Amino acid sequence: MGNTVVLKCAEQTPLSALHVASLIKEAGFPAGVVNIIPGFGPTAGHAVSTHKDVDKVAFTGSTEIGRIVMTAAAHSNVKKVTLELGGKSPNIIFADADYVFVLPVDFAAEQAHHGLFFNQGQCCCAGSRVFVEGKVQVDDAQLQTIKKYVEYGKKEGAQLVTGGKQWGKKGFFYEPTIFANVKDEMTIAQEECDSKRKLVKQIFGPVMSVIRFDNMEDLIDLANNTIYGLAAAVVTKDIDKALHVANNIRAGSVWVNCYDVFDAAAPFGGYKQSGIGRELGEYGLEAYTEVKTVTIKVPQKNS
Repeated sequence: MGNTVVLKCAEQTPLSALHVASLIKEAGFPAGVVNIIPGFGPTAGHAVSTHKDVDKVAFTGSTEIGRIVMTAAAHSNVKKVTLELGGKSPNIIFADADYVFVLPVDFAAEQAHHGLFFNQGQCCCAGSRVFVEGKVQVDDAQLQTIKKYVEYGKKEGAQLVTGGKQWGKKGFFYEPTIFANVKDEMTIAQEECDSKRKLVKQIFGPVMSVIRFDNMEDLIDLANNTIYGLAAAVVTKDIDKALHVANNIRAGSVWVNCYDVFDAAAPFGGYKQSGIGRELGEYGLEAYTEVKTVTIKVPQKNS
């Protein structure tokens, strides 16, 4: 494989791309192998996608601009196109989402937080739709656990500043609660840390779309109810349940008990309006190759 590259960087990051160009030169690449063109989409981007000497275009960006690139490629020399476009990825949390050394809700919250706010949310595959099984969202057992630890705080001498009781008569709501004059050895001070003072329980306040589901059939319908299909995630200890979701979610990547895990050998790309083709892995390399069939007639021995 010996393709040369013309890189049209994002219009917001020309200096970063030009710095990469200096590193490429420093590494000893021959002139003309990697070419970086700063500029705007309607000018520089259009020139690349319509140029008749360009055999293949790979675009990462919005679905709207992806359509424009695809049209330009078709109207020029019908060049190959791979598109890595937008997403509205579902992050699915089942009621059995426990994990080694971590309480169920803690690990699920960690995955939901990382899935959306990784790279400040500027990630095409961000898990912006969090589906939570009803058994997790409404839980009297968790309410009773909170009450228990509040009572520990009172009995051990901490000062209750505010809150400290259930809110309302319906549901499982608990008032925001603050203790003052807390000593390090108190249960409420130690409950969130292990013996090495390492935080094992985190409290998140992410702003995201949280959608309740009560059965598998509804979950699959809700998760697939989008024009996108870039990625998805499942948090569960039941591998059969995870594989069922993975097989039925229309997304190019499905992570189980993790999020945003990539490998150079693992293809990445989307279904539906999240794009065409794949990046990375053998599938990604195929997009930059052409197939040729050569047929040779071999003379017969005595002809």
